[in-house]
Amino acid sequence: MNFNLLPVSQEDLTEYKKDMQEAFQKGAAAEFADLDTEILPEDDIDRSLNAVGAIAYKAILDGEMVGGAIVVIDEKTQHNHLDFLYVKYGTQSRGVGQLIWKEIEKLNPATKVWETVTPYFEKRNIHFYVNCCGFHIVEFFNPQHKDPNTPEDMVGGDYFFRFEKKMR
Repeated sequence: MNFNLLPVSQEDLTEYKKDMQEAFQKGAAAEFADLDTEILPEDDIDRSLNAVGAIAYKAILDGEMVGGAIVVIDEKTQHNHLDFLYVKYGTQSRGVGQLIWKEIEKLNPATKVWETVTPYFEKRNIHFYVNCCGFHIVEFFNPQHKDPNTPEDMVGGDYFFRFEKKMR
């Protein structure tokens, strides 16, 4: 098995976005049978890609792009954010997500704290972040405690967990 985590090139972007959107859409569809809403609009991906400090990675396994991640690095505070991490639909449950996360940690050794969020219904994500990557749930966003950074029209936007991982 030959695994690499590399920067996303301009030529990769169309496939990268399509694969990310499909992974998020199929994950949500597994929870909501009558889902007719786009879970991850391209604008959300572009907003993340264009954020100050953003780095987009693609995961290559045996020559094929099988996932990726977008992180936002704050060089000053080193409190960094994982915006998106995805594994291409059809290649989940093979350890690719863990390979991606371990490599992100290696590539960003100055990080003091990692942060990410995931919707309440994403049981696989919650398991992954807590049990596989060592994150802790530190906040629960809901209608009485809204996340100021979540767009109003986001599916499940009222119910999110915020995770942190403090690095040593």
